[in-house]
Amino acid sequence: MRPEGNVPSLRSVLHLLPGVGELTGLSSASSLIRAGRTQTNKKCLTTHSDVQYRLLRAAYMTFLVNHPVLVFVVTVAVLAASARFGAALRKGRDDMDEKERADYGIILAAILTLLGLIIGFTFSMASTRYDQRKNYEEEEANAIGTEYVRADLLPAANAEKIRELLRSYLDQRILFYTTTSGDKLRQVTATTAKLQSELWDAVKTPASTGRSAVEALTVSGMNDVLNSQGYTQAAWRNRIPLAAWALMCVIAICCNVMIGYYMRPTDNKGIRFLVMPIIVAISFLLIADIDSPGRGIIRVQPQNLISLADSINPH
Repeated sequence: MRPEGNVPSLRSVLHLLPGVGELTGLSSASSLIRAGRTQTNKKCLTTHSDVQYRLLRAAYMTFLVNHPVLVFVVTVAVLAASARFGAALRKGRDDMDEKERADYGIILAAILTLLGLIIGFTFSMASTRYDQRKNYEEEEANAIGTEYVRADLLPAANAEKIRELLRSYLDQRILFYTTTSGDKLRQVTATTAKLQSELWDAVKTPASTGRSAVEALTVSGMNDVLNSQGYTQAAWRNRIPLAAWALMCVIAICCNVMIGYYMRPTDNKGIRFLVMPIIVAISFLLIADIDSPGRGIIRVQPQNLISLADSINPH
């Protein structure tokens, strides 16, 4: 049935839309739609490019902080160049009088104090994460040792299988802490995941048949073993944020530019340009070393896991 009254045409509807009243014809509306789509696509491409740039920048910074020695070398080079740049800004100008030098001295002291605070806070962050990794290593050893003892509560065949798997699993966990090769570490991670699946299947079989408090206790212990490994993995990924590193670098560069600008023209030669860069680079080296769990010199040693392996492995 045809509705009463005049049905508005698409042209009249378009004239009612905001910003389309001045358009004439459907071709103009189509052009507007195509222009909007083009603009949206350009925005999407721009956003995608920004994301790629940020990921690439984060990858470079992550690679840098994962190699503490490289952090030291790059820091010395950049900060020494910053001091030279500050001296170049000062070159050709009249020497500062005592009042002006005192003003610049106050600014320099404030920036150096801020740099010291930032380095101290960042070192505290790295130390806290290092202590957390040590605690999780101890918890992991306790969980494996407890489950090894609880395996005696199961039937002899199941108990022996679980103990054998736990010994192999313990060896892999020790390798996780001691290995430095990336390829070998990935192999250890894959083997660990496989052993975890086998351990869960080994404890699940008697628990599904017995369903008593004893089987529940062994299942709970195995759950602690698997969870402790997950907590350790998360602690190793918990690193100092890249934004904190960037902030430290910016403040350190500003400090060295100010030092180069503040030094007298007769002091612009010699080793004085390297004193501050080397001191700051040593601080950065220590922070990066503590914050690199698998690559630094200061590493978490699996002492508890090794002691457990010595006690449960047959001699």
